[in-house]
Amino acid sequence: MSPLYARHKRTSLAIATAVAAGALLATGVTTSASAQTPAGAAAAKPLAAAPTTLSAAARTTLIQQAQAGATETAQHIGLGAKEKLVVKDVVKDTDGTLHTRYERTYAGLPVLGGDLIVHTKSGKTQGVTRANKSAVKVASLTPRVTAAKAEQQAVSAAKTLGSAKTAADGARKVIWAGDGKPVLAYETVVGGLQDDGTPNQLHVITDAATGKKLYEYQGIENATGTGKSLYSGTVSLTTTLSGSTYQLSDSTRGGHKTYNLARKTSGKGTLFTDADNVWGTGSASSSSTDQTAAVDAAYGAQETWDFYKSTFGRSGIKNDGVGAYSRVHYGTQYVNAFWDDSCFCMTYGDGSGNVSPLTSLDVAGHEMSHGVTSNTAGLDYSGESGGLNEATSDIFGTGVEFFANNSNDVGDYLIGEEIDINGDGTPLRYMDKPSKDGGSADYWSSTVGNKDVHYSSGVANHFFYLLAEGSGSKTINGVTYNSPTSNGSTVTGIGRAKALQIWYKALTTYMTSTTNYKAARTATLNAASALYGSTSTEYKAVAAAWSAVNVA
Repeated sequence: MSPLYARHKRTSLAIATAVAAGALLATGVTTSASAQTPAGAAAAKPLAAAPTTLSAAARTTLIQQAQAGATETAQHIGLGAKEKLVVKDVVKDTDGTLHTRYERTYAGLPVLGGDLIVHTKSGKTQGVTRANKSAVKVASLTPRVTAAKAEQQAVSAAKTLGSAKTAADGARKVIWAGDGKPVLAYETVVGGLQDDGTPNQLHVITDAATGKKLYEYQGIENATGTGKSLYSGTVSLTTTLSGSTYQLSDSTRGGHKTYNLARKTSGKGTLFTDADNVWGTGSASSSSTDQTAAVDAAYGAQETWDFYKSTFGRSGIKNDGVGAYSRVHYGTQYVNAFWDDSCFCMTYGDGSGNVSPLTSLDVAGHEMSHGVTSNTAGLDYSGESGGLNEATSDIFGTGVEFFANNSNDVGDYLIGEEIDINGDGTPLRYMDKPSKDGGSADYWSSTVGNKDVHYSSGVANHFFYLLAEGSGSKTINGVTYNSPTSNGSTVTGIGRAKALQIWYKALTTYMTSTTNYKAARTATLNAASALYGSTSTEYKAVAAAWSAVNVA
């Protein structure tokens, strides 16, 4: 679980993945490379390596076909006799290339960190991207440490991190392949609440031979009719009429619904309804029945769905046409928001005084993008992969904000500027120069993985900004940026639309659960090569932007 911002320092937005968060009008002169590209637009001419839109039936058929041939595929790519592949997803490119994402088992046990992607075209394997290149083989499947001891240690670890009311739901045997040589291990999930009231879902991996803790991560991902919203002005909402009552339910976007928790911290809550289909007042009140927060949440979900559909042809978070649901008015004065993959839902607190809900557009897009990461690369929420996880949500949350083209909340490269958690009008993060928040890294170093993931994300955020807009000083939609480079180079941006396509393709077809910054460079170069060619301007720009943030 990751809160909308780091609890120890309220200057970073955090909304994570589960393996299993002052309006500026467009008055400035835009000088960016993406200025001539409509917000959220893809390339005018279909790209051969761009993902094609699949109907639910077509996607299901591809998954079934891949699963039917999984045994043969496992043998073909050199897996052992005890290993089996389980299809997680299939992405099909315009040119017919298939990218099939698999989870792996060994002797019937889940292999955590064993995920891989097989790339095929016309029935021939083009390559395999693996989270761990080591052979999966363990000397014994009999643990020396009891499951009860592993469970007890996991609960102790959760309490050490400040979690309250912790309880573990048993420990299961797994093969841990997340780091180095695979070993027999236990995975224990600890529930309860974190110290700030955020639900707890701490996954602890324990070596089954020694009892040593190997890894831990949070499975909760945080963040951050006519609707009168708090942050986006008056917006159109798709609702459902049931009898004589309107429901805040969007059947055109996978059945997304918005519920009222009314200050509770568990359960689904009550579906918002209205008599005249005019929702909210445009200003938040301390009342737990206030509709305004629900308007922003529903609008954010709507724009995020449309962004992914229009930009990448992705139908919902899981690409299966099914919508998540949103819950507002979580807890009392809860200054946070989080995505929870286990309920497939977004949750928003009301902020300080219960009058500052964390439901702004980029927070909503950020939060739901953690669900996309969870259902694609599954980037582990720790170390450098955790920073990439957070940055992915910043990148796509920014994409949503530009896509919405809302005059009350114009697109920018600032994260969480509307919700004013800092209390001084400053945003939580700056993509052009991340260190401006006081904690994030502008450039990669060997210690960046030791930072909180909300701060290590700065390296990828900076890379994306440079790739899209380039280095130096410029004004975009009334906001002035001045992005530096670690090597003193001048980077020319390729435009936001192309940068988004490259990052999405890298995430969905080349990144795995353990991808670090060096591997992210390789993944994005592979994506740029597939989309635009290995000698293209776009490919060279990707290389230059990574070098500019000291990732070689």
